[in-house]
Amino acid sequence: MSSPYHPKETESFWQQYWEEHQTFRVDDDRSRKKFYCLEMFPYPSGRIHMGHVRVYTIGDMIARFKTMRGYQVLHPMGWDAFGLPAENAAIQKGIHPVQWTTQNIASMRNQLKRMGFSYDWSREVTTCSPDYYKWNQWFFLKMWGCGLAYRKEASVNWCPACATVLANEQVVEGVCWRCDSPVTQKSLKQWFFKITHYAEELLSGCDRLPHWPSRVLTMQRNWIGKSCGVEIMFPLPESSSALTIFTTRPDTLFGVTFILMAPEHPMVSALIVEKPEEAAARLFIEQVKGQDKTVRTSLTQEKEGVFTGAYARHPFTQEPIPIWIGNFVLMEYGTGSVMAVPAHDQRDFEFAKKYGLPIRLVIQNRSGTLTEPLAEAYTHEEGVLIQSGSFNGMTPLAAQVAIARQLATEGFGKEKSHYRLRDWGVSRQRYWGTPIPIVYCDLCGTVPVAESDLPVILPEEVAFTGAGHSPLLNAASFLNVLCPRCGKAAQRETDTMDTFVDSSWYFLRYVSPHEKSGPIHPDAVASFLPVDQYVGGIEHAVLHLLYARFFTKVVRDLGLIKIDEPFTRLLTQGMVIKGGAKMSKSKGNVVDPDDLIEKYGADTARLFTLFAAPPEKDLEWSDEGVQGAYRFLQRVDRLMQDHPQTEDKRSTDSMKRHHSDRVKQFIRMTHRTIKKVTDDIEVAFQPNTAIAALMTFYNFIVRDVVIPIRDKEEGEVYSVAFHAGLDDFVILLAPFAPHLAERLWAMRGYPPSIHHTPWPVYDPEWISDDVVTIVVQVNGKVRGRFTAPADSDDITLRERALADPQTIPWLKGQPVQNVIIVKGKLVNIVCD
Repeated sequence: MSSPYHPKETESFWQQYWEEHQTFRVDDDRSRKKFYCLEMFPYPSGRIHMGHVRVYTIGDMIARFKTMRGYQVLHPMGWDAFGLPAENAAIQKGIHPVQWTTQNIASMRNQLKRMGFSYDWSREVTTCSPDYYKWNQWFFLKMWGCGLAYRKEASVNWCPACATVLANEQVVEGVCWRCDSPVTQKSLKQWFFKITHYAEELLSGCDRLPHWPSRVLTMQRNWIGKSCGVEIMFPLPESSSALTIFTTRPDTLFGVTFILMAPEHPMVSALIVEKPEEAAARLFIEQVKGQDKTVRTSLTQEKEGVFTGAYARHPFTQEPIPIWIGNFVLMEYGTGSVMAVPAHDQRDFEFAKKYGLPIRLVIQNRSGTLTEPLAEAYTHEEGVLIQSGSFNGMTPLAAQVAIARQLATEGFGKEKSHYRLRDWGVSRQRYWGTPIPIVYCDLCGTVPVAESDLPVILPEEVAFTGAGHSPLLNAASFLNVLCPRCGKAAQRETDTMDTFVDSSWYFLRYVSPHEKSGPIHPDAVASFLPVDQYVGGIEHAVLHLLYARFFTKVVRDLGLIKIDEPFTRLLTQGMVIKGGAKMSKSKGNVVDPDDLIEKYGADTARLFTLFAAPPEKDLEWSDEGVQGAYRFLQRVDRLMQDHPQTEDKRSTDSMKRHHSDRVKQFIRMTHRTIKKVTDDIEVAFQPNTAIAALMTFYNFIVRDVVIPIRDKEEGEVYSVAFHAGLDDFVILLAPFAPHLAERLWAMRGYPPSIHHTPWPVYDPEWISDDVVTIVVQVNGKVRGRFTAPADSDDITLRERALADPQTIPWLKGQPVQNVIIVKGKLVNIVCD
């Protein structure tokens, strides 16, 4: 191993060694403390990019470090293999999704192995495999059985280009997150998971995730969107029913001058029927249906509406309140209708001004200066109520309580919490996904497939035409089946599941990937869950993490696990950018990891991505930085070749008091580097500064080595300390540049693998200073400095300070009233 360092040869050798010796295979060894390290698994697009390299390098560094710290580390990898790109490839390139996906997985697996990541490949999962998606279907049936899975007709986000439903999270500024096509609204029968059942637990759980980024938790809280208020019933004069409206501001109830309903509200049709306004209302509804909901609710979107011709009664005054339909009102919030108080809500104000509706002031500001007509809405919760009957003179906060209580007493309302979170629509009108295990029978209705008949296999013989419906509709052998209950002719559900179902529990499957009796093995789950460190992009703060938390709670309530949250720690790494922009083919600023590995080696790629920026920050690509990392590794290799290990392995523990300052200095620097690297990985989680500490140690070693060693005894002792320091250096390098570390470890005469070598432990005595600098102040101003042994007592420090030549002129014979000593740092002389 003492030949010149060629990264390609070294990395190939050690990757083969790791594979042959199953170095990173994990068994259930309960004698060691577990650590589950996980990066978000990739979609098999065919090529890894520098974003992949960064996130997986961060995770691999943690996994290797924890292994050397004595943990039983689970570090798996798999493939989020279902999804629309494979189906699009089938349409555009004529290659079946199975073949396209399989080829891409093989290519990307090879690339990941070339990076030397410490994955236990025996636990690899692929979500498009029947062995995996069988359990998607099993979970579906379990949720169906307990009411957490249901089907209803709903207005959904529809991407015409992809011909599929999109979750709200997949609509970005009115366009599809994948193809950028404008999203419209469409009414379809859809399958839903009742995530709202866990809304409060998902929200309160955010308070019990102290090791998650605060901005991720804020995004989760905002998405769940809890609002506390009152549901108020506005009676409908023409029927015995009432219109229920949720509001967080019951104090403004007497300022209601009209009601706004969502165009999709189920009561709209009954309200407009046989009214003169019916035709205009129906036309307006059709126009709004095609608009994206995020656009409708935008603050810049023009507020539009139409009168239904119907009225409701005010619950206290019995005043008739006109009911309008508004484009900015959604069924997703509250009850799908709002009480409009234009004097105290700016959107209502703009709507009222546009359509000439009354604006009634019911909250006067503290100075009493508001008068009608208002120039804009007064939206503050400060002042007192006016024109509000018996509630006049109350503050808005007091009135909220009093009015809510009065509504409850008279049977017109009740306190209620509402959530912005909607149930998760999991139906997708496409082929490449998990078949939903449901059959429709004319006699029996909706019938679940028996668990014993799982998995419902996705057929491969289908035609990919690009037409706006699922290809499964044309697969007769799949579509036409016998009803599981009556045995008569029936049809399968042709929608497939949202691919976020796959990624919502894959971390559970890794712990027992080959289990056949269930989705997970209880003993294995107990050994490894929850995930101790999860690494992935901020773009999944809502898309994936909320669903994974939901699934964890469902699986817990099914009795399979005992944890409440899936991920203890979360790191959201920054992007890799070049020229100030995220790397992308369209911008022409992509760096190919294969080219980088071919030229410089995987260790250089790893070292650069860890050193160039803190993990949570964006990484600006630098060719010079890559070359600098490469040169550093080459220099380290030359240092080790120039100084091979000696036979003398004596301990350095006894050297502190019995040998020269130069020997002590080297040992002290070694222990300080151990502490710095350890703390920067384990506590601060700043691998960039840990690598900087290694570079500093390298420079120190090089400078110290070339100093002539004249004293024979010191030379022998120094050699022991020096080689012990080199050993520690190689171990500290291992999480960052594992291939080179293995080479150097073998070169120094130790058996592989270095990753089975215990992490060095620093001695607190060696990291403390023998000599410290003491600052001397006179009446609080710095007047001098001197050095003293670190263990000097207060009497010694006092005498030294008073006798110090720099201090004496400032005393000028003044009587000393007090001497304040901060041990090891400061002496402050207080004079009259």
